[in-house]
Amino acid sequence: MLFTSYEFIGFILVLFALYYLIPTRHQWKLLLLFSYIFYFLANPAYLFFIAATTAVVYTAAFFIAKINLQQKEYLHENKDILSSDEKRDFRAGVKKKKQKWLFFALFISLGILAVTKYTNFTIVNINAILRTSGNENQLALLGIIIPLGISFYTFQAVSYLLDVYRGTVEAERNPFRFALFVSFFPQLIQGPISRFADLSKTLFAPQVFDWHKVSFGLQRILWGFFKKLVIADRILVIFNVLIADSEKYSGAYVLVTMLLYAALLYADFTGGIDITIGIAQTLGIKVAENFHRPYFSKSVKEYWRRWHMSMGTWFADYLFYPLTASKPFLRLSKWSRKRLGRRVGKRVPIYLATFIVWFTTGLWHGASWNFIVWGLANWFVIIVSQEFEPFYEYFHRHWKIKEQVLFKVFQVVRTVLIMSLIRSFDFYRDVPLTFRMWGTMFTEGNWRVISDGSLLEMGLDGADFVVLLIAIIIVTLASLRQRKAPLREQIAALPYWFRFGIWYGLFLIVLIFGAYGVGYDAAQFIYNQF
Repeated sequence: MLFTSYEFIGFILVLFALYYLIPTRHQWKLLLLFSYIFYFLANPAYLFFIAATTAVVYTAAFFIAKINLQQKEYLHENKDILSSDEKRDFRAGVKKKKQKWLFFALFISLGILAVTKYTNFTIVNINAILRTSGNENQLALLGIIIPLGISFYTFQAVSYLLDVYRGTVEAERNPFRFALFVSFFPQLIQGPISRFADLSKTLFAPQVFDWHKVSFGLQRILWGFFKKLVIADRILVIFNVLIADSEKYSGAYVLVTMLLYAALLYADFTGGIDITIGIAQTLGIKVAENFHRPYFSKSVKEYWRRWHMSMGTWFADYLFYPLTASKPFLRLSKWSRKRLGRRVGKRVPIYLATFIVWFTTGLWHGASWNFIVWGLANWFVIIVSQEFEPFYEYFHRHWKIKEQVLFKVFQVVRTVLIMSLIRSFDFYRDVPLTFRMWGTMFTEGNWRVISDGSLLEMGLDGADFVVLLIAIIIVTLASLRQRKAPLREQIAALPYWFRFGIWYGLFLIVLIFGAYGVGYDAAQFIYNQF
């Protein structure tokens, strides 16, 4: 059910009415019911997968928490009679029991993700190897469905499991409340990837109608609709033409396609997150922000601190830091320092862990070599930038331009271009084609197509481009304005008639200039596929 569809709007209105009419103690139960209805309407078969992940993770976390409690009670009762060695042996035994439950749940939950999302990708690669070796036997692809949002809800469930294992959160005793945490429908299909300690504070709490929260939530939803329907779905018309016949639209078209995709992806993804956060806010639920003006970043590393922040922190907390603190990596660090010297040796485990993180990040985004290479391209740029930091520092000591506005603008433009280049792995059909398309920007002199009207022959006319330009300017100015304070709070401080004019005007813009009707098709959000 598309967030911008009439069906979804009706779905939300019914939920909203019931939510504030029923007794507050039953609100979370209503949310669970509607979350499962939402998933059922997408595909009834999906329910089996999300229910299986929920049941397995809940059970494992329950027993891990029980073991944690037993350990605490035993050590407290016997603190005066146990020796240090006995306490150490007891803790080691307890850790093994907990690890059995942990590995069981990780094997099942991540196994479901791996089987549904990566089985056919594995078969395709095996077939490629067989063909290369001269074997004509080919394995048949399996008709496996990929459940909606499985990458998001699996990671959310796993984060809870690991937090319980580490003892940083208490296990949820009620299986249905935990089921709501995993399946909360606004964030089910594109995030953010919430942590139980954060989301549970408001997800299960009784909520009374608060006009301030509701109005702010509706404003956020409207802003998301503006980004999605006025910008993203309008760009999608010409973008689909450009990638449908990639070989035809080469050279200058490649740069145009990359920049259009940068705007499309931002408007689509952040628009969806705006709708998610807005829906949650109308229900009194706080969902974490997922973006912080990423296109104003001055480096790729900074960009990834601002883009899809819940994903970045997930990989940092549950993959990168555990890897670098693991015994194999500590041994590697010791070995590399001894063999390569302290300066080089200390980098080896960090760069290897970063490599694994970005490889996994790419694979998480999609079962394709395009996404894997996309992830490794990000890793390469970040590592090279870190290695060149001494040169940057030397340069800035001699050339005092670091704080100059023009240099900051240069850094921002450079970052956008680098990320746009890397993002081209998202939309070209394979890795070799992507590299070939990059090359055509330097070998084909067709830059006149940018200004000779060729772009007006791909589904958008001059008026559409004017609307698109104005909409992008509005989003850019809004982002700049938010550096001082949240924009909605700034607008709320204005006189009533003025702020009413702003929101009513935005509503009319969406209504009039949204991408509906002949020649347009409200498209599914890009991150639904992940």
